[in-house]
Amino acid sequence: MGEVKMVKRREEINSLDKWNVEKVYVNTEEWEKDFAKLKEMAPRLREFQGKLNIPVKLLEFLRLDEEISRLGDKLLVFAFLKADEDTTNNVNQAVKNKIEAYFAELGEMSAFFMPEILSYPEGTFEKVLAQLPELKKYEFLINRILKRKPHTLSLQMEEMLAAVSDALNAPSSIFGMLSNADMTFPTIKDEEGNEVELTEGNYSIFIKSKDVKVREAAFEALFGAYEKFKNTIATTLTSSIKNFSFLAKRRNYSSSIESSLKPNDIPLDVYDNSIKAINDNIKSLHRYVRVKKKLLGLKEMHMYDLYVPVIDTPKMHIEFDEAVKLVKEALKPLGEEYLSIFQEGIDNRWIDIYENKGKRKGAYSWGSYDTMPYVLLNYNYELNDVSTLAHEMGHSIHSYYSRKEQPYIYADYTLFCAEVASTVNENMLINYLIENEKDETKKLYLINTQLEQIRTTVFRQIMFAEFEKITHEKIDQGIPLTSDELCQIYHDLNVKYFEEDIIVDKEIDMEWSRIPHFYNDFYVYQYATGYSAANSFVKAILEKGEEALEKYKGFLKSGGSDYPINILKKAGVDMTTSKPIEDTISRFNELLDMLERTL
Repeated sequence: MGEVKMVKRREEINSLDKWNVEKVYVNTEEWEKDFAKLKEMAPRLREFQGKLNIPVKLLEFLRLDEEISRLGDKLLVFAFLKADEDTTNNVNQAVKNKIEAYFAELGEMSAFFMPEILSYPEGTFEKVLAQLPELKKYEFLINRILKRKPHTLSLQMEEMLAAVSDALNAPSSIFGMLSNADMTFPTIKDEEGNEVELTEGNYSIFIKSKDVKVREAAFEALFGAYEKFKNTIATTLTSSIKNFSFLAKRRNYSSSIESSLKPNDIPLDVYDNSIKAINDNIKSLHRYVRVKKKLLGLKEMHMYDLYVPVIDTPKMHIEFDEAVKLVKEALKPLGEEYLSIFQEGIDNRWIDIYENKGKRKGAYSWGSYDTMPYVLLNYNYELNDVSTLAHEMGHSIHSYYSRKEQPYIYADYTLFCAEVASTVNENMLINYLIENEKDETKKLYLINTQLEQIRTTVFRQIMFAEFEKITHEKIDQGIPLTSDELCQIYHDLNVKYFEEDIIVDKEIDMEWSRIPHFYNDFYVYQYATGYSAANSFVKAILEKGEEALEKYKGFLKSGGSDYPINILKKAGVDMTTSKPIEDTISRFNELLDMLERTL
């Protein structure tokens, strides 16, 4: 029996493979100095209450608010990155909790801003703008606020909601600590018969194993662990949804989903049309399951068979340096400037590369206006990890461009645009690999990989979006949801999406319990819309070259300077129509035709 392979501790990871978070603050002591500075500066915001109709005072407030917000963002980023390095490190968790709690106070100090702007008679801002042209850059910001007038509460209510924001975010924090720090998973046997500790990080490897016993064991172990906490997690999730519903109702929105989409001027039809477009084309997914079942030679197909590659190919072990080279080659159509920024990220240690004990699972890109755009990975040497590198660096370079080209107030792009740049990189990578692969078997493996990207990023995320829509609508209507009811809703969706060619194993009913995005309400549908927009950009760049590339770079540089639908439309992608999603499904069908020809 082989030795059990244990996950490394943080201190065992090479420092060059860790993000350079010390560039933000050398240590916690330096962080504490800026935290004290923030606490000293922030109360000055209250001095402007009742004076925002005076042009010079409005300008002074906006400038002070920016200075305080930028410092707060920097403090927050450092604290969260350090906490995510090792969620069992109590010192770093305490620092994170400190800044997180103070942000609730900070929000309270400036809570008067929006109600005061909205309390002035119509035309006030136009007069203020005429008197002080320096306010011109804030015009879009103020106009966005004015559109929220029907949904903004009294000063006292806004202060109260700001004060309890930390408490309202508690369900997400509790879930994060449970799933990242406190939950443990069993050991399972790998393909060589070794006992291996299962983690959220290595689960993605085992679920793709060619050995059905390995993937079945991983599947049952993972969801079995979550099932032990199903009532607790059901409570955290439904509490999170209830909090969101409470805020939506207090702000006079007709529904939770309206409160999420309307502030960014996204029509509700965009959400519903995305679900409808997928449901109208669900037979493409059913066909994929049938083809996969045949190619795998299975008499019966289970949910744990969905991720295994259909084509036998040598086990891929891709070192991180090789992954960087592959991604850079694939991204050449995006131009030398883009590639130089990518290399800057590698050289300056934007990335925390490898898994360690207690490290937050998954991957993300995050930073602030005054820090590097950091990337968290849990790199495991698989092709999927190369794709994740491309994906997260797409986010980071989008942030890099936005922060370079836009003032602070417009540097953050909206969630609706957030997944576009990352998915452009993913698509560029897989297209490059398919086009340049000479071995027919490997090429088919890559074709299936892109099919899986579309299945998981478009079909799967829209299924998640349906789950969110159903659960939020029930909570909005005052209908309580137990863990059993959440499992039933999720089970029924899986049956609809996969039909009779797959056995919907009972373990999959628990999958809702491990999706952290459900605590970021109505986020997941944007993976599907983002993928579809990205598919449109990639097609245009490869077919039209420089002209399309300049439009795309214009998108990257736009940040949040306009509503997301408008930003995309200016760059040539109209998300108010179903065409981008339908074009993506057409690509899915083309790839499926290639795969089916091997039968």
